[in-house]
Amino acid sequence: MASIRFLGAAGTVTGSRYLVEHGSVRLLVDAGLFQGPKELRLRNWSPWPVAPASITAVVLTHAHIDHAGALPLLARDGYRGPVHCTPATRDLAGLLLPDSGRLQEEEARFANRKGYSKHAPNARPLYAEQDALAVLPQLATLAYGQRRVIAPGAAITFHRAGHILGSATVDLELEGARPIRILFSGDLGRYGAPILPDPEPGRRADALLLESTYGGKRHPDASPADGLRDEVHRAVQQGGALLVPSFAIGRTQELLFTLRDLERRRQIPELPVFVDSPMAVDATPIYLAHREEHDDEMTRRLAAGEEPLRPARLTFARSPEQSKAINDVRGPCIIISASGMATGGRVLHHLSRRLPDPRTTVLLVGYQATGTRGWSLQNGAATVRMHGEDVPVKARVATLSGFSAHADEAEISRWLRTFPTPPRRTFLVHGEPAALAAAQARMDALGWPAQAPRHLEEFAL
Repeated sequence: MASIRFLGAAGTVTGSRYLVEHGSVRLLVDAGLFQGPKELRLRNWSPWPVAPASITAVVLTHAHIDHAGALPLLARDGYRGPVHCTPATRDLAGLLLPDSGRLQEEEARFANRKGYSKHAPNARPLYAEQDALAVLPQLATLAYGQRRVIAPGAAITFHRAGHILGSATVDLELEGARPIRILFSGDLGRYGAPILPDPEPGRRADALLLESTYGGKRHPDASPADGLRDEVHRAVQQGGALLVPSFAIGRTQELLFTLRDLERRRQIPELPVFVDSPMAVDATPIYLAHREEHDDEMTRRLAAGEEPLRPARLTFARSPEQSKAINDVRGPCIIISASGMATGGRVLHHLSRRLPDPRTTVLLVGYQATGTRGWSLQNGAATVRMHGEDVPVKARVATLSGFSAHADEAEISRWLRTFPTPPRRTFLVHGEPAALAAAQARMDALGWPAQAPRHLEEFAL
């Protein structure tokens, strides 16, 4: 008997964790952190529903925090087995996880120093940088298209998902009197996006876990490059900064590619561009190094000796001193800083300083989960709270959704049409309630049996 239990990303877009049990084998696909409203973040502090030491193997779809960020907790609480992932996911997780622990330690220290923590007697991090470093040796790489037995009667194969570098759909085979095949979409990327190839076609599956981040929504038909071009020109006219909260992995590199391409085609002036995120600084060379991940255009430009991720006046700010120096920059400039939802990181300092300035444009270029600061800005908040203070929002706030790394409703439908036959059942995950309802309507129209599981709900397969 095989079953699947939804430990996260059920009814919400964060905290991806799926527990598959097959006889005595326990497999965890993704180990993500919950983000957004407090009631979701509190789940990160709850004990695991099963003892981590009892899990046979862990599989990662990609390195983003909402899919991999709980690995340090899992290992600290007793998991000692392998964590299967692609080579690029291993390299990016080696940056992202220690950075996550370091940020949590810094925020706890800052809260204690300023005295605004509600924890008694002191704020404490969810996990420390050392916890993250300790789990990294457990990452075991597997190339796309190669099959690996990860437990008795269980094998996986990774296929390209096109979301970020190293992202994969997971084809899980369970042996038995009635073999079962489960396909995990992970986060599906966009068709025709720069740097990475398109998502690979779907495969035969008995059960499909399908992300629904943009259920019922479509990205604008207008080119995101054109939208970015227009925002750059507006920043020049206003004489202020274009401040872009951006995910350090994936979105930052796509922005750099697009800015460089716009400069190359002389569609924007060569402004000072600052990447202020140590993780983004380190991730960018990894994006260049993993040639097996590149699409044809990226491959061609690198072969021609170009630097497709380097705008003409680019500065990588690694140290705190370099970051603070950006505060002194006057006039039009572009600041790309993590995190993408403004939940933490150096972008908070830039927001604190530049939100009260009406010459500033805050450009949101990715999904903003409910309850995050980015979501508040997107929904017209007059103030946002950062570092214990309410900061007035006088800046212009704009959204450019075409840069999303998530497939929209039409692209999900396009991917589903690549399946040879519909799965016997589809579980709709990784979506807010409205998106899940829209995704459910789409599946009903297609005639595919589908349902949106509840948190911690379990199903026999």
